[in-house]
Amino acid sequence: MRATSFLLLLQLLLQLFPRILGNSEGDALHNLRLALNDPSNVLQSWDPTLVNPCTWFHVTCNPSNSVIRVDLGNAQLSGSLVPDLGELSELQYLELYSNNITGEIPKELGKLSQLVSLDLYQNGFSGSIPDELGELSHLRFLRLNNNTLQGNIPYSLTKVNALQVLDLSNNNLSGRVPTNGSFSLFTPISFSGNILLCGPVVGKPCDGEPPFPPPPPFQPPPSPATTGNTGGRSPSSTGAIAGGVAAGAALIFAVPAIIFAWYKSRRPQEHFFDVPAEEDPEVHLGQLKRFSLRELQVATDNFNNRNILGRGGFGKVYKGRLADGSLVAVKRLKEERSPGGEMQFQTEVEMISMAVHRNLLRLRGFCMTPTERLLVYPYMPNGSVSSRLRDRSPGEQPLEWPQRKRIALGSARGLSYLHDHCDPKIIHRDVKAANILLDEEFEAVVGDFGLAKLMDYKDTHVTTAVRGTIGHIAPEYLSTGKSSEKTDVFGFGIMLLELITGQRAFDLARLANDDDVMLLDWVKGLLRERKIEMLVDPDLKSNYETHEVEQLIQVALLCTQSAPADRPKMSEVVRMLEGDGLAERWEEWQRVEVNRSQDVELVPHRSDWIVDSVDNLHAVELSGPR
Repeated sequence: MRATSFLLLLQLLLQLFPRILGNSEGDALHNLRLALNDPSNVLQSWDPTLVNPCTWFHVTCNPSNSVIRVDLGNAQLSGSLVPDLGELSELQYLELYSNNITGEIPKELGKLSQLVSLDLYQNGFSGSIPDELGELSHLRFLRLNNNTLQGNIPYSLTKVNALQVLDLSNNNLSGRVPTNGSFSLFTPISFSGNILLCGPVVGKPCDGEPPFPPPPPFQPPPSPATTGNTGGRSPSSTGAIAGGVAAGAALIFAVPAIIFAWYKSRRPQEHFFDVPAEEDPEVHLGQLKRFSLRELQVATDNFNNRNILGRGGFGKVYKGRLADGSLVAVKRLKEERSPGGEMQFQTEVEMISMAVHRNLLRLRGFCMTPTERLLVYPYMPNGSVSSRLRDRSPGEQPLEWPQRKRIALGSARGLSYLHDHCDPKIIHRDVKAANILLDEEFEAVVGDFGLAKLMDYKDTHVTTAVRGTIGHIAPEYLSTGKSSEKTDVFGFGIMLLELITGQRAFDLARLANDDDVMLLDWVKGLLRERKIEMLVDPDLKSNYETHEVEQLIQVALLCTQSAPADRPKMSEVVRMLEGDGLAERWEEWQRVEVNRSQDVELVPHRSDWIVDSVDNLHAVELSGPR
């Protein structure tokens, strides 16, 4: 009996011990979880028995284990926020956009002195905007649009000099819009959809105020009939003649200037500015630097061929060393300045400055002259996944299996950020092993946004010229030109197969063995024959876990289904790679394929896993890897 009591007491102490030692940040986030409804179970890793919340998903910490980012955008959450959030003293980014959270915005958020970005848009927040938000001196991005907020806009917000992006549109705000301070920099769009707002900013006088004064009326010159004559010519007429002569002379000189200004306005403008970026905890982007051409010529030894790191459809990439000693990769567009190259340059500069994530390649700066277009990236010392798989330098070791798993997860997280956390979303359109780079720690970094396409979140697809690499292009994109986020999912699935097999996505050399040139078909052929061991990269030399290989193959096959709607989203792929939901998704896919295959006759020498776009052949289910 005494032993049983002791065990119960010990168990109670073990449960309480982490909470006794727990920090205030962990308590605050745990209380937030309790106040939120989480139907998608995105907060399942928020374990209150763990002392350090830095191990929880959607939470990022700095090296001192202080929470600096909470990223729960578009997570289908409801419920309300808690005042405890004010305890996250080092928090820089609070992202809770596109949920169903209601209630008031806690005034305690004004205690978050390090906050840079507060994104609460597209929820159901009510009440007033806390006046305490005006105390956030580092706040640069404040988006509270598309809620049901009421009351006046706090005057204190005009004192936040760092504020760069403000969106209070589509609420029920009322009263005068403050006009001094930083608010004078914002357009009426920032306040649209609030019919009760007034003041000069929104062009509507407030109650009790006179209408805004109209422009002064046109005053015609005095009529000659109202003036006296002096020698047949009045002083006013003499002045009019002199004025006319002066006006005519001015017009003669002004016409060339007007024509020149019109000509310049007709030419396409190329304006680039320093772009302040949202600093990621892992990647401090700061401001894009505009390099001089001379700086980059010196860094690359005048673009010496010995420094070429790679070649692409739009130019070459050179290794360089800047004056401060740091290594960079300089992407130089082709000299002919094709329209596609210009478009790629502008796209990369705009999009990479917006998309900042630990698994996305950051842009250090750019150079633009009448004859050159160059982009400057950090140098990735371990090259690309493709080079490490197939084109290793002497002495370089092959990628080990744990590294390949990390690369799969890291690149999936980077693509998920592009799809779900950029507004408008970004589609990469050329996901492949050659575009997944490796930093000093072999962490995956998704690069080459030159073929990416900005998409408004309301659009389901865009139709463009087909760009990409053979073997990686999704079938619907190839046949219709319509790309979507599911196009990237297909390319990611092929990249997973590259990681597993070490093979190229398209390789004519496989014809020598009477094999399929397409990697996807080659893998499916081996799976049909239950030869899973033959598709694993020989460089691994059996140093891998068979069940993990099978799981990665399952994810790849789910990602490369013919119908885009059947493929998972990248956020779902991330969860499957983390071990959540793969078994259920795979079982569901097999069940669907069994039903499809019941009335279908096998066709010899054809891949029976995939819907063939020519013959409309339905897939025949195979059990796949076990």
